[in-house]
Order: sequence, then structure tokens, then C-alpha cells
Amino acid sequence: MLMGNLTIKQLRYFEALALHGHFGHAANACAISQPALSLQIKELETQLGVILFERGSRQVRLTTFGEDFANRVRHILRSVEELQDLARASRDRLSGRLRIGVIPTIAPYLLPTIISSLKRISGDLDIHVRETMTSNLIQELTEGRIDTAIVALPVSEPSFTEVGLFSENFVLVRPNSDAGKPVPDGETLRNMRLLLLEEGHCFRDQALSFCNIQTASTGGGLDGTSLSTLVQMVSVGIGVTLIPDMAIRLETGSAAVSVARFEHPEPSRTIGMIWRKTSPLVQQLMQVAEIVQQSAESQRASQSKT
Repeated sequence: MLMGNLTIKQLRYFEALALHGHFGHAANACAISQPALSLQIKELETQLGVILFERGSRQVRLTTFGEDFANRVRHILRSVEELQDLARASRDRLSGRLRIGVIPTIAPYLLPTIISSLKRISGDLDIHVRETMTSNLIQELTEGRIDTAIVALPVSEPSFTEVGLFSENFVLVRPNSDAGKPVPDGETLRNMRLLLLEEGHCFRDQALSFCNIQTASTGGGLDGTSLSTLVQMVSVGIGVTLIPDMAIRLETGSAAVSVARFEHPEPSRTIGMIWRKTSPLVQQLMQVAEIVQQSAESQRASQSKT
């Protein structure tokens, strides 16, 4: 096998194509043209003397060797990222690239305030945001593709540090016609048409737990991709749903729905940040955690005035 000098850039292009399985999508992710990406992958295969991908009409797949190669590449790129993190950690203030993951039931409501605060503290901070479900964030954090994630705790991953930041309650959203009716408890909700997020969202699991529903099927007739969709469905009388406190203003302000609080003990969740225990950015990430906590407090104070 003849092998020339492999470059980190080639390895990053390879990883992108292995992840997306599509030349166009991988090229977009790498911010280069598709022909340029194809050329780099071809050169990499030539240097290795081995075919890494099976080319199909619509997607590409890793060969057996490509799968083994991908595992090694992930470790190499992770080590490179850690070297860059080490350099960033030597600075006292937040600077450089910061890759934050956020779950969808937090991102629309808290991110604008968080990013504004971060930019105000450090104008040259290069913030990258990844919004996806907890399971994806855990994988990406493990692989070093993000620096930290804002999620509902606990995640119970031994390799992660978990820092709890604040707790918030869930409220019941129901049609305006139901305003003033007694607020159902979790057991009563089991027999109502409860609209929930699709499988994979931790907020769905938390709602099911409150209602003591063991099966994923609720009879709601809708598995939504966002809280906004669920609230709009409630507004036209399809059912009821639960949303977190932080979503009330944005999601119910223009919808024909009423919001009711449950009797004690109210359903709730704990929001926090997670990062790899091996991350050298602990000091900087603790600064970010303080900003997230302050952003949540500011939002709660603002919401209580309205």
C-alpha cells in the first residue's frame, strides 16, 4: 500500500462524508464545493491505495475498510480538537470557537439571551450552535464534535460532568373553551387526548412519566416535532399538551389556548450543562454555565412581569 502525507483537512472531509453519506450534504457542511470535496476524497483513496466509499446514485456508503478507517479518524480528529482546546484553555477569558449543543425544547426560548450575553462578554467569540435531541448530543459530545450541551438532567454518562443550573415547572395548555375547568392531575391526563413530541425527545418521556404512562402510545393522534406545533393543534381543539415555563410567552401569546398550573407536586425538569470530564475548557465552560443560569433568571423575571 502506497501512502503519501495525509492532511487533517482530508480527514475532516472524510469524516463529513462518512457522517452525511452524501457528497452534496458533506460539501455544504464543510463549506466547499462538491467537486472540491470529491477531489479530496479521491486523492485520499489514491494515497491510501484503498477504496473508502461505495458510490451509489443517491448516497455513498463506507466500505469495510472505510468503517475501520473512520473509527481511527474519529480518534485522530478528537486528539486534534483536544490540542486546540488546550490552547484555548490557556486563555483567561472566553475566546475562539465555542460549539454548544442544545435540545429543541430549550433552544428557541433561551438561546437568543445566552448568545447575546456571550457576545457582550467576548465579542470575538465564534459560537457554533447545534440543536438536536439529547441522544444525538451525547454522541456528538463523546466524539468531540461539540464542546458542551444544554440538556435536561440527568444524562447519567460516567464520562461527562453534569452541572445543574435551574429547575422549571411544566404547565397544561388546553383550548380557551376549557379555561376555568378543574386542572386534571397526571392520572386524569392519561384518559385525555394528550399531544406529545415525537419519540426521542426527553420532554416527551418526562410528560409520560408525570401521567404514569408506560407505553409510548397516548392516543393523542399527533406526535409533534416542536412545542409550537402541539400548541397550535391544541388551539383548534384537537387535545391538550404540556410545555415548560420558558416556552409559555413565545408559544401561547398568539394562540387560542389557556394555560393552567398543576397542583403540588407540579411536574418539572432540571436544566443543566454537560461536558467531557477530560475537557481542558472547564474554567471557560463554567463561565458559560453562569451565563446560562443568569439568562434563565432574567427570562423568568421578565415573564413574571407580564
